[in-house]
Amino acid sequence: MNPPEVQPGFFDKLYRRLFGKAKDIHDPSIFHRMALFPLLAWIGLGADGLSSSAYGPEEAFRALGEHAYLAVFLAIATALTVFIISYAYSRIIEHFPHGGGGYIVATHMIGEKAGVVSGCALLVDYVLTITISIAACVDATFSFLPIEFHKYKVMVGAILIIFLIILNIRGVKESIIVMAPIFAVFIATHLVLILSGIFGNLDRIAPLPAEIYTGLNRDAATIGVFGILLLALRAYSLGGGTYTGIEAVSNGLQIMREPRVQTGKRTMLYMSTSLAFTAAGLFLSYLLLRVSPVAGKTLNATLADATFGSWMMGGPLSFITIFAEGALLLVAAQAGFIDGPRVMSNMAVDSWVPHRFSALSERLTMHNGVLVMGVSALLLLFYTHGSVSILVIMYSINVFVTFSLSNYGMARFFMKNRGKDKQWKQHISVHLIGLALCMTILVVTLYEKFTEGGWVTLLITSVVIGLCYLIKNHYDKLTVEMRKFDAFLKSIPVSGKMNIDPLNPKSTTAIQLVNNFNGFGVHTFLAVVQNFPNVYKNVIFVSVSVIDSGTFKGLEEVNNLEASTKASLEKYVEFARKMGIPAEYRQSTGTDVVQEAVDLCKKVKNEFRTSTVFTGQLTFRLEKFYHRFLHNETAFAIQRRLQWNGITTVILPIRVDF
Repeated sequence: MNPPEVQPGFFDKLYRRLFGKAKDIHDPSIFHRMALFPLLAWIGLGADGLSSSAYGPEEAFRALGEHAYLAVFLAIATALTVFIISYAYSRIIEHFPHGGGGYIVATHMIGEKAGVVSGCALLVDYVLTITISIAACVDATFSFLPIEFHKYKVMVGAILIIFLIILNIRGVKESIIVMAPIFAVFIATHLVLILSGIFGNLDRIAPLPAEIYTGLNRDAATIGVFGILLLALRAYSLGGGTYTGIEAVSNGLQIMREPRVQTGKRTMLYMSTSLAFTAAGLFLSYLLLRVSPVAGKTLNATLADATFGSWMMGGPLSFITIFAEGALLLVAAQAGFIDGPRVMSNMAVDSWVPHRFSALSERLTMHNGVLVMGVSALLLLFYTHGSVSILVIMYSINVFVTFSLSNYGMARFFMKNRGKDKQWKQHISVHLIGLALCMTILVVTLYEKFTEGGWVTLLITSVVIGLCYLIKNHYDKLTVEMRKFDAFLKSIPVSGKMNIDPLNPKSTTAIQLVNNFNGFGVHTFLAVVQNFPNVYKNVIFVSVSVIDSGTFKGLEEVNNLEASTKASLEKYVEFARKMGIPAEYRQSTGTDVVQEAVDLCKKVKNEFRTSTVFTGQLTFRLEKFYHRFLHNETAFAIQRRLQWNGITTVILPIRVDF
């Protein structure tokens, strides 16, 4: 008698309500419907770069102090830097169209050591993307509240991060569509703000050259020309937060609509143009309106008050402008939730982080990565008390580590392939200029702000790199052990005539869960035969084609995965029949290997009533606390569910000697 179907409980229903229903991986239009076209990609990924105008220019302008006239040069330098870095990443998009950005470039062009440094820097960077975006969002919106309410800023920021975690587990495209109106309001209000700040003060532009000339002469006499250059360089470097987020587009190519390269390059153009215009426009507006810091307000909030103060309905317009800025920062945090898990999944494929981070949820999102990004951002928010000044320093350091490695890697790429590209000199010169700019900003930021938060970033990143090497070392040792199984067990001679008898549903049947045709699976099969001699008259091999971030790229990849699974199962069937045991196979495709395997086994059990499920599980000489985290323990999860359904399940140990 079959047990009754378990009805979903309260928490299951709540989960479905929060995160949505599962998506059908076999829907031929699923990839097209989930992919982002340029406008949505600009919102979801470009918002990270554009939103940095909320804090990057402010930090640079504050660093000028009484030498505000240098803001003109900062505006020009900032716009040029945006275009140079964006051009460099457009080349990365062109030559590395499968995404991964800085991690993939560093790994392939420099080496795996540079790759893991770049990858870890990116992971910490994307956690900081979420944290600083939320902190700046709260700062902007609280600029219009009395100072006594500011003690609640960290709590509000934490609530926003939790909201984004839920939204991103539901799906990337869904989360971006929800926030698209916010992006549109930001663009409209800040266009009005900047144009009004410049063209509404044309009478102050005419005397500006004279002010710059006077300021240069005065400072040359007091601090010298070299002092002026150092001051400008310091302000330029401390405004490095302006360029954060430029790499997000190249890292997130996997979620873009075909043709991905054209979509990515167009998105990069939208983002770089909007960021260069906004950042340069803000510098000029600060200067023309003589904006100075006000306690409890961001510089942009002060600028909005100064610009719209004399307008009819100026107060509400100023509020809407800064509220839109704060809301855009909420959108910008999306880049951390979109690209962070994708970088993590690329590193999981290379065994730098646990393999579970390449898994997809039933909503086809990298839920494990989303949770890690969100929880880490919460911890950093509480650690820094939501201080944007500290977070900008921490943020900029890792951004420019990745920028520097990416530009160096691309310079090496064009040098190696100079015979294949007629424009290699043009490309390599841009990357070398980008490398020089990024290294300059990185060195100055480290020198100036090491004791003010820079050391924390380096410490966290170093710890993450160390953990990655420990994980990689474990997986490498395991790979060596598994190869021994493959080499030994695949060479086992199988004699005798192949049994071609059909399976008898009334006979005792062994249902074996397998993955690829390898030593692990063969060992498990032979253990069944050896431990239960002449007990099982049939064997059915069951396998699940698991859709993870590496295969979720298109219908063709899914079809190839299913074909590979089928080929492996056919080898198992042939192996068993040559040993004289009638065999068949069953397979399915999905993101949750446990649920898919359980469903398949239940179907087979209904067909072959006297059957037992067998699966293998790695067993180490000394069990460590981290083994469960690194190896999922899928066998035990399947066993628990099947036994609840009254299906006998046996786990056979596969010993690993290290």
